[in-house]
Amino acid sequence: MIPIHPVYAAMGTTIFEQMSGLSRELGAINLGQGFPDEPGSPDLIAAAARALAEKSNQYPPSPGLPELRDAVTAFYARRQGLVLRRDEVIVTSGATEALAAALFALVRPGDEVVLFQPAYDAYAPLVERAGGVPVSVALTPPAWAYDAAKLEETLTERTRILILNDPLNPAGSAASEAELAAIAELCGRYDLYAICDEVWEDVRFDGVRHRSLLDFPGMGERAVKIGSAGKIFGLTGWKIGWMCARGDLTLTLARAHQFLTFTSPPALQWAVAEGLTKPDDWFAAQNQTWAASRERLKVGLTAAGYAVLPSVATWFLCVDLAASGVMLDDRTFSERAVREAGVASIPVSALFDDVGALGGPRHVVRFCFTKPDAVLDAAVERLATFRRELVAKQG
Repeated sequence: MIPIHPVYAAMGTTIFEQMSGLSRELGAINLGQGFPDEPGSPDLIAAAARALAEKSNQYPPSPGLPELRDAVTAFYARRQGLVLRRDEVIVTSGATEALAAALFALVRPGDEVVLFQPAYDAYAPLVERAGGVPVSVALTPPAWAYDAAKLEETLTERTRILILNDPLNPAGSAASEAELAAIAELCGRYDLYAICDEVWEDVRFDGVRHRSLLDFPGMGERAVKIGSAGKIFGLTGWKIGWMCARGDLTLTLARAHQFLTFTSPPALQWAVAEGLTKPDDWFAAQNQTWAASRERLKVGLTAAGYAVLPSVATWFLCVDLAASGVMLDDRTFSERAVREAGVASIPVSALFDDVGALGGPRHVVRFCFTKPDAVLDAAVERLATFRRELVAKQG
């Protein structure tokens, strides 16, 4: 027997790899895993190439290049009114590494960590690997709202941390000011740290601006804000992210980070630093392009008879299968749709740690809309035919 940690012994293939693997195998349209099909901004790619040729390719400082850390603070000051110093930013190899570093730095054996479900599927394994105990709070469609009373019911003397993903993947929802204020108040009253996964902070539509939980009263010394260049620029393979925190918390995070990846590719750091200085209208134009794709998929799916849930952020739309007249659970729908219709999706129940115990929905699927118009149109046509055939057989 090969020795293996029990967290990994019981772990299967992620739903993202399952659906993307089936998509590749079957030649299906992949609206499952979230990434844009476009190659990315030529300016940023040119900046990375230029940095490879003209700048150092040796180890940058473990906390990140000063140029990038300064660019992150300036970006947040301009776009969110958030005041940070360079030494309060630590560059990581993507947001998942930032999550790991934050959890490994803060979780002590036996600590309870609150996870709002549905959740990024890395959260629970990372909590467990750090010696913590995940405690889940289910969110409910279509609003996916945060209920402060429900959250408070889960808190015990062992609760030490909560993870807040805002905007929320897979739902495409964003917390209101009132919801965030209530969460901040509970963190202060129960002495909780908040790990704020805010990778979708700049992928928001309909004029709704982002405000970090870090910016709320009392959260300055107890919140870790995590960001992602991959999401901000639609360059998911670059894996450049960062953690922001204040006071001694920053030093604690840096200690965990230095023994995970230590540092990240310097050419990509320089390119991201250059990208973050782009004017606000550049980011507005990028989001308008993504918003147009969101609308195209929404209109197409609605015309095909699917009940599309609201989405104000992220690259995703969710569909309520039951309200669409489709009497399949989400896992069955996704499995059959990729095989029979040639379109990959993600069943949202797969993003619950234990959907049965939590009473979570089993009738919601997620589609990624950051694809070319022709790809979205072809996917809609296939899904329309698939739904018509399903409903006819049900009838």
